[in-house]
Amino acid sequence: MQYDVVDLIMQDHREVERLWDELKNHPEKRPLLTPVMCGLLVAHSRAEESEVYPVAIKEAGESDEVEHSQEEHAEAEQLLAKLLDCDWDSPQYDEALKKVVDAVSHHVEEEEKTVLPGMRTKLSAERRYQLGERFAASRAEHLGELPGQATREELLTQARNLGLSNASSMSKEQLKRELQKAASE
Repeated sequence: MQYDVVDLIMQDHREVERLWDELKNHPEKRPLLTPVMCGLLVAHSRAEESEVYPVAIKEAGESDEVEHSQEEHAEAEQLLAKLLDCDWDSPQYDEALKKVVDAVSHHVEEEEKTVLPGMRTKLSAERRYQLGERFAASRAEHLGELPGQATREELLTQARNLGLSNASSMSKEQLKRELQKAASE
């Protein structure tokens, strides 16, 4: 069965929104659902960064939008790490969740208005199906990872998506610092 990568990405967006509602309205579910939501967002981001964004840049001409999206991924990962450090029933958790929701909602809105429509119009259905398979495989490979667990190769991919120069000569820690700097700008 074939799946359009744009549809798969949007399905993940809707699932994350559903999880946010559960986390807000059912605090007793937070110990179970917080790592699920964080893991889904990390896997989704890694799959976009490795499989979708390079194609969006090269084949759909979405380089500025992808660079911005990559910055938002880095910011979201920092916010998710802070959320995981909070006690489930504390006011700090509510504040941290609100920051995650605000940042990721903004990212989703922009991505669904710019990058995804550009891919839908500039890439053939066959190409989107190919990307759908690659996105789904990458996403499955990364499920269960939490914020801060990116490999050096994944950090290099993020740096390339941002257009950072000299990234290949940086250590893993240097890459982390540069990506964090880009996220906070």
